[in-house]
Amino acid sequence: MIIKITKKTAGIRLDKFLAEADVWGKTPLSRSQIQKLIEQKIILINGSPASSHYSLKLNDKINIQKKLIKNSRKIQAEKVAAEPDHKVEIIQETDEFLIINKPAGLAVEAMTGYTLGDWLKARYPKISKVGDDPARPGIVHRLDKEVSGLMVIAKTRASFDNLKKQFRDRTIAKEYTALVHGKIQKESSVINFPIKRSREGYKMAAIPETVKGQPTEAGRQAETEFRIITRLINYTLLKVKIKTGRTHQIRVHLAAYGNPVVGDKIYGTARTKSQNLELNLNRIFLIADHLGFSDLKGDRHDFQIGLTEELKNLLKKVK
Repeated sequence: MIIKITKKTAGIRLDKFLAEADVWGKTPLSRSQIQKLIEQKIILINGSPASSHYSLKLNDKINIQKKLIKNSRKIQAEKVAAEPDHKVEIIQETDEFLIINKPAGLAVEAMTGYTLGDWLKARYPKISKVGDDPARPGIVHRLDKEVSGLMVIAKTRASFDNLKKQFRDRTIAKEYTALVHGKIQKESSVINFPIKRSREGYKMAAIPETVKGQPTEAGRQAETEFRIITRLINYTLLKVKIKTGRTHQIRVHLAAYGNPVVGDKIYGTARTKSQNLELNLNRIFLIADHLGFSDLKGDRHDFQIGLTEELKNLLKKVK
């Protein structure tokens, strides 16, 4: 299918235009699903790959390869039907929100495969209409697929808006525990490298704060704070806080700092990736273990969890 851009639609972001366009039939796609299709090069601009943030121009031609979309949907349906029940631990449930411990291996959102969104829609059908994206019912924040830990799910629109505002205003308390490669000398520090999407598309990149002595205008501002919990010979256990919520932020920042997170197959050096294989850890050693926020009445809620048995056992083995 080819869509030609007119004066009326020129200037609109590609993903926004497609999310609102009447081209998907009975099963419309969310913006996040469309972004995945763009990343997978199933949607092209003038025959070439484009960013989902691309601003459409007059006479641009959008090529939507519907046959490939149908194949993606078929694979998704087959995987969801065959997917065993993920062990999502419910920490607490109220009329407003649900606190869960997301296991590593469960994606919050994805174009294919079973997701947290699928789990929520199956067990809490009323949440399906809560939020801005049908693929993310009640979900106001995310964790990477191979990261585990605490997440808050909104059960009502009012709760969704309340939590979303707290994330936007950075009044949510979020802490993580991470095991990283190498020794870190400082007891604590703040990493401020801006972050942007890398040329590979599927990963992010940290860039210098200054170029030739001048502040860089590239990337998005990001801030990660850490302090040392335990020093080992070849590794360091950290407590991490983030003041911004960029994609892969902790992983990108710690890799750029010279201490990639253990188990990370995307970021790091050839040496640390080789060490990861020797450790045989089928996830990233990063867990969201503290989450705090205020409910609609203004009452504060704080939740904490410990390391999984798998991560505890790894700590006993590394030096």
